[in-house]
Amino acid sequence: MLDFLKKLFTSEKPDFAQLVKEGAIIVDVRSKGEYAGGHIRGSVNIPLEKLGSNLPQLKKRNKPVITCCASGMRSSSAKSILKGNGLSEVYNGGGWRSLQNKI
Repeated sequence: MLDFLKKLFTSEKPDFAQLVKEGAIIVDVRSKGEYAGGHIRGSVNIPLEKLGSNLPQLKKRNKPVITCCASGMRSSSAKSILKGNGLSEVYNGGGWRSLQNKI
């Protein structure tokens, strides 16, 4: 019970650099145009509205997923979608520029 409460009230921030080093997939959920204007090298562009149709490919890779977008709003939605569809290790990386500085 105590462990549950600790997890509930402490927000451990993931080590994004370590996750990437261990093979995590960075999924940028911005539009194609936004992605073309700048993105994290090695990231995969799957616009938020197309995320559902790309679930099988992400599940098949069996790797942690870090979502990112422009500000963190769409990446938060993407995390919820992925978790709700059975991916267990999903992290919201927030805005792509901020995430890039963390990795």
